[in-house]
Amino acid sequence: MAEEQGEEYLFKIVLIGDSAVGKSNLLSRFATNQFDPTSKATIGVEFQTQVVDIDGKEIKAQIWDTAGQERFRAVTSAYYRGAVGALVVYDITRKSTFESVKRWLDELTSKY
Repeated sequence: MAEEQGEEYLFKIVLIGDSAVGKSNLLSRFATNQFDPTSKATIGVEFQTQVVDIDGKEIKAQIWDTAGQERFRAVTSAYYRGAVGALVVYDITRKSTFESVKRWLDELTSKY
C-alpha cells in the first residue's frame, strides 16, 4: 500500500535589520542548529531552506538573510518581493539598532 503523501507549501521569509545584529546566526541556528560567534558580515543576500512537518503537510520555509549595510540596501530590498513574512532583527545591547526598526519597516512596506 502506497503511503499517502502530504501537501507541500513554500513560504519565503526575509530577515532584515542593521548590520551585525545577529540575522545570520539566527538563520544558522534555525536551519542547522549552529552558532558561530566569529561569523562575518553578509555580503548581498543568502538563503537557507528548512522543512517542517505540520499535520502531515510539508512546510518549506525559505529564509533569506539580507545584508544590513547601507551600501547593499538597493540590492537587498529587491529580495523582499514574494515574501510572506519578515523578521526585523535588532541587538538589544545597541539602542541604535532598535531605533532603526521603524526605518526597516518603512522600507519593507514601501516595496508593496
